[in-house]
Amino acid sequence: MKILYLLRHAKSSWDDPDLKDFERPLSDRGFRDAPNMGKRFVDDGNQLQCIITSPAMRAKTTAKLFAESIGFPADDIASNPELYFAGTGMFLKAASLLDESCTNAMLVGHNPAITEFANLMANCDIDNIPTCGLVKLGLDIDDWSEIAAGIAELLDFDYPKKSS
Repeated sequence: MKILYLLRHAKSSWDDPDLKDFERPLSDRGFRDAPNMGKRFVDDGNQLQCIITSPAMRAKTTAKLFAESIGFPADDIASNPELYFAGTGMFLKAASLLDESCTNAMLVGHNPAITEFANLMANCDIDNIPTCGLVKLGLDIDDWSEIAAGIAELLDFDYPKKSS
């Protein structure tokens, strides 16, 4: 059994219109939401062995803040350029290449792909994963290479504005 977490980057800032999309930083709300979601993650008894993030500034910063809040070494976060402007196929490929030693892994990325990927994997109908939204998928597989569309079970869907 494998657990795959999908985390959408936290709220980004649009304050500097001259910045390229790739370079957009988090907003103040984003800087608050990422560690808060990490705390909720730990409070729910979750754990991680690996985090793979899009290299975009807002995704990398989200991954780092989340990791720090759960006690995961920020230096152990890997970056995958294919998760920036990725489609569902790239998310599936990234998941299939996860290290087998990781039972619980996280991909950090962007919409619309992350919402589409969650729906594809679990045959669910999430309208939108909001910024810093977290999806937990259960996979009845032994190796990440066995991952395929439609085989996941949606175990949890949390986001900053969700009431407990």
